[in-house]
Amino acid sequence: MRLQLLAAAASLAVAHPCLADDAAPAPKQLSEVVVTASTQDVLGQATTASEGVVTKQELELRPVYRVGQLLETVPGLVVTVHSGEGKANQYLLRGFNLDHGTDLATFVGGMPVNERTHAHGQGYTDLNFLIPELASGVRFTKGPYYADEGDFSSVGSDHMGLVQDLPAQMALSAGTLGDQRLFAGATFRLGEDARLIVAGEGVHLDGPWDHPDNLRKVNGAVRYAEGDAANGFAVTALYYHGLWNATTDQPLRAIREGLIDRFGTLDPSDGGKSERFSLSAEYAREDVGPGRIAANAYVIRNQLTLFNDFTHFLDDPVRGDQHGQNDRRITAGGEIAYRMDGTVAGQRVETEFGVQGRYDRIYVDARHTQNRQDLETLIADRVEEWNLSAYGQATLHLGDYVRAVGGLRVDRFQGDDHNLAGGLSANEGQSLAQPKASLIFGPWARTELYVSAGRGFHSNDTRAGTLADVGIVARPPFLVKSTGYEVGLRTSAIPHVQAAATLFQMEFASELTYNADAGQTEAGRPGLRRGLELTAQYRPVHWLELNANVAISRARYTDGDPAGSHIEDAPALVVSAGLLLDNLGPWFGAVEVRDLGAHPLIPDNSQRSAGYREVNLNLGYKITPKLRVQADVFNLFDSKDDAADYFYVDRLPGEPAAGVADIHVHPLEPRSARIGITARF
Repeated sequence: MRLQLLAAAASLAVAHPCLADDAAPAPKQLSEVVVTASTQDVLGQATTASEGVVTKQELELRPVYRVGQLLETVPGLVVTVHSGEGKANQYLLRGFNLDHGTDLATFVGGMPVNERTHAHGQGYTDLNFLIPELASGVRFTKGPYYADEGDFSSVGSDHMGLVQDLPAQMALSAGTLGDQRLFAGATFRLGEDARLIVAGEGVHLDGPWDHPDNLRKVNGAVRYAEGDAANGFAVTALYYHGLWNATTDQPLRAIREGLIDRFGTLDPSDGGKSERFSLSAEYAREDVGPGRIAANAYVIRNQLTLFNDFTHFLDDPVRGDQHGQNDRRITAGGEIAYRMDGTVAGQRVETEFGVQGRYDRIYVDARHTQNRQDLETLIADRVEEWNLSAYGQATLHLGDYVRAVGGLRVDRFQGDDHNLAGGLSANEGQSLAQPKASLIFGPWARTELYVSAGRGFHSNDTRAGTLADVGIVARPPFLVKSTGYEVGLRTSAIPHVQAAATLFQMEFASELTYNADAGQTEAGRPGLRRGLELTAQYRPVHWLELNANVAISRARYTDGDPAGSHIEDAPALVVSAGLLLDNLGPWFGAVEVRDLGAHPLIPDNSQRSAGYREVNLNLGYKITPKLRVQADVFNLFDSKDDAADYFYVDRLPGEPAAGVADIHVHPLEPRSARIGITARF
């Protein structure tokens, strides 16, 4: 599937000049591809109704307050924050609150972004290292139906490609919330088919907070490329460094009692710092024997320090409850895949095989701190974790109107943990086989019907399983099984319209849920979600597209615990709609509306969040073919909703020793504006 869909971008270079950059590294032979402003029509190639490819054009048009919101181009995906711009964003999809990336597998240039056994939450996904201008498109999937998708991909996956060419340019922007950005990049020709891409950015952002975020980050990139996505290779070096303050979610009673205002914080010393360096390589070649080959390899060095105070004076009534979390790791791995076409009993069959591997060497700790100064070490571990995966998938064409897809994936995980604080060491390992299958009928009248089923998984924090070996906690599963079922319809029968409808069900043997007391995710109870997702794009004229997505879901725990069956932070309704405007003479722009529905905050549903509604827009004008200006307005109607809210116990000075259970909120940023100018040379 990966080789099939993402070669579409390479073929689109001829059909649509702005799409000359590939959305992912490896191509396949495809039938006709129809291009709209935002997405490719993958009718005749897709495995399910809910997968797709987002073009670079939409990435450029969407109003984006923070870089992680580039992923909101994936229909139904919500990207928000609950504590500081330097941290990983918070993600929601199909009724799942994915916290900082749990069960949403994210890749950039073939490199995995999700981090295992992380100090702040399993699957931690921080995209601050990405320079937006280098993103060439996004391929996305939903559900565990793809043999080439592994850890964290049960709910969805997104693969962001990197550009093969970058016009020489410089961009400047400034906004009303103390935000400034400078970007510069260019491509240097080193030969007939060799290119060196160099880019860098500096960003500063205060936000509306009483204690400004004062985010300071720099990104740099050097990318050498030869050939194209179908036949070529690239080597990429990326560097990121960031420093920031953070306003975490605050107790609602503190705001109502006037201790802080809506944008205030009870602990202004919260914040963090992060640094990342990566070196990666991608390779693709057609006509290797009877098929095509694609491969990648990477080495990533990551460091993160966070300071968060969620419970204030609950555990330590004198010095407070601020925790420092340190995470330092080296991640290395890669993948190789081979695809060939053939026939079986006279029927066309496409077969793909692949091997993936990853190794993480991690130091992780949690410390009791005050004003960012260490008081005591609570936990400290040195962890080694590796996995090896093999998969195979075949697509059998039964005549012209039926495709049968069958796949099998096998993963082996091994984790070794040495507890530096308590001197305890243990290890664990597990293997898991995951069958996948889809049946596709059509296309008839440019309409297809899909029926899919599959098994998937997410890994748990290695420390939880190894500590169970020494009798400290109950052992959670190392690899948590998921099972998905999906029936979908995709059509482009109506002129200028692409539409899809999907009924889905997803079961997890253990939900990963957010523990606000600890400030991280933890393994929880088994859960079941059923839902309906509707997606449509309408392009009445060449310069305008209207798009919308509606996801309705019901999320429940299935273990009968009397505490309640509602899965906390799981919205029953997510609605997004937008308008994209391009090539209307010199004008371009976009409007985006997002509605995150009400949802329970605790399992008995007695405490609920109202969700939030937000409208963002941008409008740009091309002064000359090489000079453009753009204005963005975020939260156009100045919504007073909260971007995130939780219900848990904390304690303020003078309150009972047991603390007070309360809703804790992190508000949406108020209405703000940003002006930018881009010059190409």
